[in-house]
Amino acid sequence: PMPSWYDIVGLDERSNENCKGIEESQARIKAILQKEHEETGLPYSRMMLGGFSQGGALSLFTGLQLEETLAGIIVWSGYLPAASKLKMTQPKTKVWHGHGTQDPLVQYAMAEKTKSRLKEAGLEDYTLKSYPIPHTVSPDELREAMTFLNKVLPPDNSFKVQLKDPSSMSVKELKGAIRKAGLGNKAVGLMEKSEFIKLLQDHRDGKL
Repeated sequence: PMPSWYDIVGLDERSNENCKGIEESQARIKAILQKEHEETGLPYSRMMLGGFSQGGALSLFTGLQLEETLAGIIVWSGYLPAASKLKMTQPKTKVWHGHGTQDPLVQYAMAEKTKSRLKEAGLEDYTLKSYPIPHTVSPDELREAMTFLNKVLPPDNSFKVQLKDPSSMSVKELKGAIRKAGLGNKAVGLMEKSEFIKLLQDHRDGKL
């Protein structure tokens, strides 16, 4: 087995149904999306999932079974895992899939089969693009993925993330926000709540 988001025992159709741990990883991704929505007010329609290889596979498995519709899903060199377990709930979620025709690990035929199975399951918009590359990502592929991203997530100032005012945060929230901002080294030695507030506010104001 090759443990990561879930165990891979093989990439043939039969082995691909045996993805131990995939439901646990699916639950983790759903929890991250929910937390982002609850903490920032960002709607699911302004969120996306995406990933390379197994990350792209999990993005498909998770994003198409949510209760809410995402802006889209981007897959690089991925495939549909545990297909028999998939219960399509988001047929209108747009998917963009880039895949190498020379991929020796996740062969291009798997990408074609993934598109076919998801279309049969009711998915309305699945774009599969081929590139003359192995199991990797090319500049052309990234450019086309960005075109897709800009299409499904056009600029919209009404959906800016609303950050919580540092002065209204608890010390625990402040420390969490400071870690998330990569400011942990600057917080060493700070003791007072006011010091944490100032550090985080200075970061947001571009003073650091």
